[in-house]
Amino acid sequence: MTANPTDLQASFCAAVVDEWQRGGVCAAVVSPGSRSTPLALALAASTLALHVVLDERSASFVALGLARGTGRPAVLLCTSGTAAANFHPAVAEADLDRVPMIVCTADRPPELHGIGAPQAIDQQRLFGRSPRWFFDPGVAAEANRGAWRSVGARSVIEAIAGPSGPGPVHLNLPFREPLVGTANCVPEGRDGGAPWHRSSAGGRVLEPADADSLRAIVDGARGVIVAGGGVADPSVVIAMATRLGWPLIADPRSGCRVPDDVVISTADAFLRDAAIAEALRPDVVLRVGGSPASKVLGQWLDTAVIDVLVDPHSAWVDPRRSAAFVVDAGLERIAAALAGVRPAAAEWLSRWQVAERAAAVAMAALLDGADDPDPDGLAALLREPAVARAVLAAIPEGGHLVVSSSMPVRDVEWFGAPRSDVVVHANRGANGIDGVVSTILGVAAAGVGPTVGLLGDLAFLHDVSGLVWAASGSVDATIVVVDNGGGGIFQFLPQASSASVGRPRFETLFGTPQDVDVAAVARGFGHRVAEVDNVAGLRDALRAGLARTGLDVVVIRTDRVANVEGHDVLNAAVIAAVRRTWGMAAAG
Repeated sequence: MTANPTDLQASFCAAVVDEWQRGGVCAAVVSPGSRSTPLALALAASTLALHVVLDERSASFVALGLARGTGRPAVLLCTSGTAAANFHPAVAEADLDRVPMIVCTADRPPELHGIGAPQAIDQQRLFGRSPRWFFDPGVAAEANRGAWRSVGARSVIEAIAGPSGPGPVHLNLPFREPLVGTANCVPEGRDGGAPWHRSSAGGRVLEPADADSLRAIVDGARGVIVAGGGVADPSVVIAMATRLGWPLIADPRSGCRVPDDVVISTADAFLRDAAIAEALRPDVVLRVGGSPASKVLGQWLDTAVIDVLVDPHSAWVDPRRSAAFVVDAGLERIAAALAGVRPAAAEWLSRWQVAERAAAVAMAALLDGADDPDPDGLAALLREPAVARAVLAAIPEGGHLVVSSSMPVRDVEWFGAPRSDVVVHANRGANGIDGVVSTILGVAAAGVGPTVGLLGDLAFLHDVSGLVWAASGSVDATIVVVDNGGGGIFQFLPQASSASVGRPRFETLFGTPQDVDVAAVARGFGHRVAEVDNVAGLRDALRAGLARTGLDVVVIRTDRVANVEGHDVLNAAVIAAVRRTWGMAAAG
């Protein structure tokens, strides 16, 4: 007997959800709506952790955070129409930063398109080329019943190991009314809970000719490894740097910035000095993972340096267009190929290590004691770097830090001390400030460890709807808001000092201070708020927040004009310390 159409829709959804569970998916985020009813009910009936988030844009970044925290695809579901369009920023971020997501947009059936039916927009390939895979299976029918489990299993595989690495997939799912049915004709899955499809995880092979070329470039050379976010196995990179005798400049998001003799964490500061930068110029740079935030680091390397880009997914992560050799093989194969080459002369790494130690001591002397409450003192100038450093240091072992783009991610990269027991996340694929609060909450909802977020006042207000979902009390996190009265990063740009722009116009177009009390906004959503005046107070508030359940918001106010001067003071102190340690004359 053939099942009725409503039950077929319910059965299709049940089969797909079952395949997601078999493939290791553990969470789903749903924004409420009617047309998505069949899949929403199937998700509610499953063992997946289900999170219901009102605002679709917030929901999409919660799903992004869940995927960041777990490393597994998160399912994201909305109804038809403009609801789906609100997913686009998070889908773009997931694409560029290789975050696995299964994005499901419910749709009207074909007969309701093109006739002015409500909530019927063109959702075919709505997210352009961002998804690893787009598929519209049509309305569930008996004729396509044999493909249902394949759709679910393949969506997991494509999200985890698509042709250009992990990322989003988009399933556009049309449903006909009535929308509530019984899943009474679900096709059987494979024995033992196995997914319908499996995928090889072998990765790309390093061809012998490429291995020979790489060895010739690296053998005995003075090199540097630059590690950005997304490094699959940091231990391989650290071991390779140690064996080659090369310094490892490590972005906190790479997982490579750990307390180790080869790791360099202060390069952005001392490479601002031309003489130091020239003395440390390498023959070869080996780049793995994404690009660090430091512009100084990118500008330091000129075309005379052989630039080797390593990416196992053949992605072209080369914003400077400087790569002389692009190697699309896994790090393990690269390391194995380089096992027999000669290391650099011992003095090469030693010079970097001396600079790192001198810089780290100078930085700690200024920032770790920056508790002076005097608003006109040095501590006030150094407050934002000191906040970033203190937040990273305060997170318990096994914790997660989510930092916003713009200044917070840079301050953590430039001034945060190495740690091996904290995972650092940031939406650095598209580098937007949208969805930061929701990303923090998504990482926290993953339940992988204590979670702290660090962002500015504009990023906080930009995603204030994330506070709605957090008001349910189901998420434990502490969010630190650096309230500097606008866009702090713009203060570092030429527009801030341009006579042709002028201060009033700069403030209108770039500084954009908001006449909103950030602390009052957070309290208005029912969250605990601590307002602190200095770094010592911040540390106390962090300890209190991390010891409690629910959401805590800590607001610390700074001055973005003074912050520019504070960065200059820090960089000058680091440069002076390195020059002094090397026996160089002070910079003129």
